[in-house]
Amino acid sequence: MKGQDISLYQQFNGHYDFTFIGNTMNTAENNSINQPVTITSSAADLNLNADATVVKAYLYWAGCGDGDFSVKLNTTTMTPDRTFSYVRDFDGVVYTYFSAFKDITNFIQTNGNGSYTLSELDVTPYVPLHLQRRTNFAGWAILLVYSRPDLPLNQINIYDGLEGVPDDLTITLNDLNVIDNQNSKVGFLAWEGDSILATEEFRINGDLLFNAQNPYNNVFNSTNSITGSTTLYNMDLDIYNIQNNIQIGDNKAEITLSSSQDFVMINTVVTKFNSQVPDGTIVINEVQKQCNSRTITIDYTLSNLDCTGPLPPNTPVTIYANNSALTTFEIGVAIPIDGTLSGQITVTIPDTIPNDFNLTIVVDDKGDGTGTVVELEENNNVFNITVTLISSPPFNLLPTLIACNEGFTQGTFNFSAYADWVKVNSDDTVAFYENSEDAEYAVNPILNTTNYLANVTPKEIFVRINNENCYSITSFLLTTRNCPPTVYNYISANVDGYNDVFTIDGLDNIFLNYRIEIYNRWGKLIWTGNPNTEKWNGTAQNGISSDQVPDGTYFYLLFLNDPDYPKPLSGYVFLVR
Repeated sequence: MKGQDISLYQQFNGHYDFTFIGNTMNTAENNSINQPVTITSSAADLNLNADATVVKAYLYWAGCGDGDFSVKLNTTTMTPDRTFSYVRDFDGVVYTYFSAFKDITNFIQTNGNGSYTLSELDVTPYVPLHLQRRTNFAGWAILLVYSRPDLPLNQINIYDGLEGVPDDLTITLNDLNVIDNQNSKVGFLAWEGDSILATEEFRINGDLLFNAQNPYNNVFNSTNSITGSTTLYNMDLDIYNIQNNIQIGDNKAEITLSSSQDFVMINTVVTKFNSQVPDGTIVINEVQKQCNSRTITIDYTLSNLDCTGPLPPNTPVTIYANNSALTTFEIGVAIPIDGTLSGQITVTIPDTIPNDFNLTIVVDDKGDGTGTVVELEENNNVFNITVTLISSPPFNLLPTLIACNEGFTQGTFNFSAYADWVKVNSDDTVAFYENSEDAEYAVNPILNTTNYLANVTPKEIFVRINNENCYSITSFLLTTRNCPPTVYNYISANVDGYNDVFTIDGLDNIFLNYRIEIYNRWGKLIWTGNPNTEKWNGTAQNGISSDQVPDGTYFYLLFLNDPDYPKPLSGYVFLVR
């Protein structure tokens, strides 16, 4: 035999209760006659109180055979969201059964109270085979979860599947949280029960269940506890009071069903418990970080949603980094049902934790994985995110940039390549500034880095390197050196305004203590100059007067008096008139 185990499908917490409506497609019990009794249509009435609001409505339909998965409910075609099947081998003959599920919440909310007819459920092709074992049946039911202002805070658990009860069947109902067992109840949807086969028991936690409609030895007897009907042939919609059969603090219950003669299938089990308990959840909204700091500020929101009671004050919250507890604090106020509380906490990440780590925040955790609050759901208290501490970008040190002294230490520089040289990470951005304050505030950047004029050197240039979050500042020096002067060795001393004097570029205002000596071809010194004299114009110094010298080639010695040039520069100059 093979089917689908009954397991938790949905849970609701609030001012809720549940009920069933439905009907059989059998016109008589299949166990009492030797001919088909199954039709394709039947109706049932929904009569909820005027102040009741439908929260969920689930349609189940079932029958013998492989399945009919297209039916109509009040002329609207319904196809299943889920299907179940059960296979039974009896004396070598295989019998199949099916059940279908459809969420029809919107349909019921729109149509409200009234008569509902399910039609076109046709199992006729399978009836001849199943008539041999008297398991020819079909039927339908709607499970409704509804809210009403006068209801206490309850927890509704819906379990479904398709399991057979050929002998003994035990179903464990997990995820309970019994805080108060007053008015607790259990209901089920079962198929193929017969009222004349009194060989069945229904127990919860070992206690035998029965009521006026359902004798202790004939549980599956074609009854409807909601309407009082005893002609719900070959199906059961039964609800039992179990407040004396379950204890406060229980988180599970065991249902045991047995039938020594009758073949029965369980499709749906529903429980209701008064359960005024919270359900704390927490999320991290933002992690505020500072550059080069291991201190972070966490913005979080603590919620108490989908619950039946307030989250009490002093509920502990623990923060972990890579599973290492950093701090534990307590919330200061109770959080009401459907309430939220936003907060902020600052923590320091230990040096033993890497810069990339998992940040975890857990509500109802004392710091050792245990809590102090009983909750509806104990497995939704944790929120994880990955955090990366942010650091200033690394950078390469830049060498001093040297240019020729253009006079009084002025120089022109090209440091455009430094933008790439300084970066360790290619995605970083770089800008240059003339002072540290501009670099700090990222204002007034140097725009011309290929032809930058420094009026006085040495001059410090500041570099700001930016990554996505942080920045670094470094600097380098601009300095000048006295480059070799350029000698123009031609004089046309004709006073026409062109080449009238001996010209040497890169000398004045650079080599401040230079001396020039001019010699004729016979090696006689004829002229001496320095920064305080006029430039040589083709004359010979002769006491206090000067005489013009003839055309020809003359020689010079240029004493720069500079540590970089310990020897004088020498060359010739050609004089014409």
